[in-house]
Amino acid sequence: MQIQAAVAREIHGKLSVETVNLASPTADEILVRLAATGVCHTDQAIIEQIMPLPLPLVLGHEGAGIVEEVGANVKGIAVGDHVVLTFASCGHCHQCADHHPSYCDHYAPLNFGTRRPDGTPTITDASGSAIGGAFFAQSSFATHALASQSNVVKVRKDAPLELLGPLGCGLSTGAGTIFNVAKPTPDTTIAIFGTGALGCAAIMAAKSLGVKRIIAIDRVASRLELARKLGASDTVDTSRQNLADALKALGGVDFAMDTSGVPKLIEAAVAALKVRGTCAVLGASSESDLHLSVLPLISGRSIRGVTNGDCDPQELIPKLVDMYLAGTFPFDQLCAFYSLAEINQAFADSQSGKTIKPIIRF
Repeated sequence: MQIQAAVAREIHGKLSVETVNLASPTADEILVRLAATGVCHTDQAIIEQIMPLPLPLVLGHEGAGIVEEVGANVKGIAVGDHVVLTFASCGHCHQCADHHPSYCDHYAPLNFGTRRPDGTPTITDASGSAIGGAFFAQSSFATHALASQSNVVKVRKDAPLELLGPLGCGLSTGAGTIFNVAKPTPDTTIAIFGTGALGCAAIMAAKSLGVKRIIAIDRVASRLELARKLGASDTVDTSRQNLADALKALGGVDFAMDTSGVPKLIEAAVAALKVRGTCAVLGASSESDLHLSVLPLISGRSIRGVTNGDCDPQELIPKLVDMYLAGTFPFDQLCAFYSLAEINQAFADSQSGKTIKPIIRF
C-alpha cells in the first residue's frame, strides 16, 4: 500500500516527506494506522550517526495507533484495538524468559536490522528501491506501520491515543529505570541528570513512590521549573552553579540517573554517590570515553547501563496509561504536537529545548 513517510536520506540532513510503498503484512505481522508518534533522541542519534545505521531509512519508534490488519499467527490482538508500539524482542531467549526483554539476545537485529528478520524489506520508494524500515520493528514516522507480536501493546480505549506513543520508549525508559532498577524507598535520594523526557518521566515515577528528595540537574531554567512542578524537591542549574559543590551540599545521592551520555556528567554523577550508591547510564552522545577512579567503586558504588528501563512493556505501558488517567503521571505537560510536514521543526525544537517531547500527529 502507498503511505506517507518521513525518510532520512543524509547524515545530519533533514527528513523528506515522501510517498512510499509499505509491504503487506505477513502471518506474523500487524498493520497499524498511526494516530501519532513521538520524536526521540535515539532518532536524532541515527541521523547524526552516533548510532550508525545505513540510510535512507524511515525512523520513528514511539508509535500509537489503531490495528487495521492482523496476521494469522498473531494472538491477542484484534482489528480495531488501540495500541502503543515499543521495542521488539524474541520472547524465547534467556533474557526474555527471565522477564528482561529489553536485553533480548536478538535485540540488535530485531530493532536495528532495518529489514524483516528474513532480510526482506518492508518499505520501498516510488521507483521500487528498498528503503530501510522495521526500525524498532515499526518505523513509525509514517501514516502506517508494520509491527510484530512482541512490540504491540494493547491499551485502554478511553485514553487519548494521540498522546500515548512516547510511552513506547522515552517515558517508559525513564519511569522503568526508577521502578525496576532504582526501586527507591521514600528515604532514597535520587539525582536526575537531564530533565528531558526521560528525566521528567523518572521524576514523576519517583514522586509516585513517595521519594522525598529528588534532585533535578539541567542547564535550562525552564526545564528545571517544570521539574519542580512534576515533583523535584531540589534543582541544580549547571549554567550558574558548580555541580560538584551543589551535590556535595545536598549530601550526596543514593541513585543517580544520567540521560545525557556526556562523560563529564556521568563522572560527576558517580562522584556524588554515597557508599553503595548506583549510577544508571541511559543516554548516548558523540563522546564515548569515560574516566573514573577505581577506589570509590570498590567502596560499594556501582555504575550500570539501562536499556528501555529494564521493563516488560506489556506490563509497564498499561500501568503508565492508568497512572496518567489517575493524574499521577502527567506527561502531557512535556508534549507538543506537530504535523508530519513539520517533522524537521519538531526535531529542531527538541534540540533547542523548546519542546521536551514532540509528537507527530497524523
